[in-house]
Amino acid sequence: MTASRRTRPDRVRAAVDIALLALQQAQDELAADDTDRQELAGGLLELIEDIDVPGGLIPALAQLLAAAGARAEQIEPDRDGDASCPLHEAAELLTDEVGPRLIRAAHALNPQGEPA
Repeated sequence: MTASRRTRPDRVRAAVDIALLALQQAQDELAADDTDRQELAGGLLELIEDIDVPGGLIPALAQLLAAAGARAEQIEPDRDGDASCPLHEAAELLTDEVGPRLIRAAHALNPQGEPA
């Protein structure tokens, strides 16, 4: 008996499942009753400024959506933007709206940037 090949959507789902487990861990840490303002601020900044991932989680997610948008531009019927435009817009919202808001919230919690 041969093992069935996993399709591309199956592989994406597996990757998303792994990411969701990691995000659940991050949520548990940020929402813990003993999380203080400095730790919360530091955790928020990790989402946007993680030194292990160039640019952090939010920019990486924006890059993923932009890559999907670029591919959609190439394969969408009539090249009308019905698929690619929403993907590019979502990427821009993450970069232009979500990222700065996370930074603003982190600085409001920890204005002096004191180490956690």
